Amino acid sequence: MLIDWFTVGAQLLNFIILVWLMKRFLYQPVLDAIAAREQKIAAQLADAAATKAEAHERQEEFEKKNQAFDEQRADLLRKAKEEAKAERDRLQLAASEQADAASAQRAKALLADAQHLHGEITRQTQQQVFDISRRVLGDLAGVDLEQRACEVFIERLQAVEGPDLATLGAALRGVSDAEPALLRSAFELAQPQREAIHTALEACFGQPVPLKFEATPELVSGIELSAKGQKLAWSISDYLLALSSDLEERLGVKEAA
Repeated sequence: MLIDWFTVGAQLLNFIILVWLMKRFLYQPVLDAIAAREQKIAAQLADAAATKAEAHERQEEFEKKNQAFDEQRADLLRKAKEEAKAERDRLQLAASEQADAASAQRAKALLADAQHLHGEITRQTQQQVFDISRRVLGDLAGVDLEQRACEVFIERLQAVEGPDLATLGAALRGVSDAEPALLRSAFELAQPQREAIHTALEACFGQPVPLKFEATPELVSGIELSAKGQKLAWSISDYLLALSSDLEERLGVKEAA
């Protein structure tokens, strides 16, 4: 078989031209497209990696913020509980103090009522004793009793000594006929009794003492001398008042017990 070298050469040339054409217009664009595609994919993968890293960072940041929020919430909740407990304790203490104050006020009111009732009973008892004593002594009063009351007053006047005597003497030396000393008695003093009192005062203080006499039945068979705020007295009322004071003291001690 004979080989047609012209035909072979033409076919070889055609093949070379075809390869060049395919490489020029087919393979290179395909290769460029593949390279561009690879670059694009690589860029997308890089973007995806960057996005993933950013997402991871944001997740970590979110977790940190969430943890901080949880800690802050726990701290706020703890502070709220502490404040609520403190407010509850304060309210309980205030309520307890108010209850104690109200109880003390009630106790004070009850004590005041009891003391008032006791005082009223004591005053009524004293008044009744005084009234009965005055009536009895008024019924028994006579010349002998009046004379004895005058004598006892003079004895008490003569028994005054020391600072009491000096104070009373200074007060009596300050009286005058225009402003005499006041001598009150439960009965009208007879002239001899008045003279006896004048004589006793002059003997005690070395000078006459102007006196204004006044009958005061409330003294209950007694005599009272007063001048410039100073007073010397004797009467059965003193004994009744002493008895009343002793009674009040004994009742107070008994109630306290």
